[in-house]
Amino acid sequence: MSEKLNAVDTALLETIADMTDGKAAGAVNIRKDCGCAQRVTTENIDIRNKEDKPGIDIIIKPGTKKETCHIPVIITESGLIETVYNDFYIGEDADVTIIAGCGIHNCGDGESRHDGIHTLHIGKNARVNYVEKHYGEGDGNGKNAMNPVTIAYLDEGAFLKMDTSQIKGIDSTNRDTKIVCGAGAETVITERLQTHGDQRAESNMEIILDGSDSRGRVISRSVAQDRSQQIFYPKMTGNDKCFGHVQCDSIIMDSAKISSIPAIVANSTEAELIHEAAIGKIAGDQLLKLETLGLTREEAEERILKGFLS
Repeated sequence: MSEKLNAVDTALLETIADMTDGKAAGAVNIRKDCGCAQRVTTENIDIRNKEDKPGIDIIIKPGTKKETCHIPVIITESGLIETVYNDFYIGEDADVTIIAGCGIHNCGDGESRHDGIHTLHIGKNARVNYVEKHYGEGDGNGKNAMNPVTIAYLDEGAFLKMDTSQIKGIDSTNRDTKIVCGAGAETVITERLQTHGDQRAESNMEIILDGSDSRGRVISRSVAQDRSQQIFYPKMTGNDKCFGHVQCDSIIMDSAKISSIPAIVANSTEAELIHEAAIGKIAGDQLLKLETLGLTREEAEERILKGFLS
């Protein structure tokens, strides 16, 4: 199953999924404008269409080691709105990387929107590295919107590293994340977000440390420029002996607005939970130092922001 990809397609895929010329090693499923443009399965990773609703099931065999699965989505039609359901079943003792992400190329005057609901069932002692990038482009007349939902259930001893980023070009986003950790399971979530113009972003995140000796860490870094608005609601809940840490750091610029509202909830005397939140502007001495090295103020700001979000 494959479709010829054009230059716009391949450029989007390289930006959101690090795929050169639309190709990648391992299992691949490229969704384009509500259809499947390319699919490759492997001996250990099977990808199947859902029969009851739009989306796919990804089944990863127990014991699969060091394999990669690319499942990017690209939208190139203005006015296209879709909701997609993807379910992952990762077998015990597997160790895999999942590269997701969505790119929109909108050169019309309609709203193009992708709502992706991803549910991960991570088996005992399995390890998953989940990477998701969001990006939009176009002539500026149409709107680009993305509303990702990510839900993960970690069995005993499982590990999930989740790295999500919104690069640019998304006018509106509502991000919902829920992770449930069983005994001895661990999750580390890094979220990077940059908004500008009149863009709006809201992130709701809940980590539930349900089992004994479970661990969770959330690192959120964001930059709000121009008149954009950001709202963060990270919540860490400890139901047993566990350790959780939430850290939110933001840079605010121009006339932007940021609300960061972390919460920690302990339902056990053995729960150890920490939260930190900071919002501030770029320090003047940082700018001055770079300007003395020959950079313009704009170049200095760009370098500082790139380093902050890396």
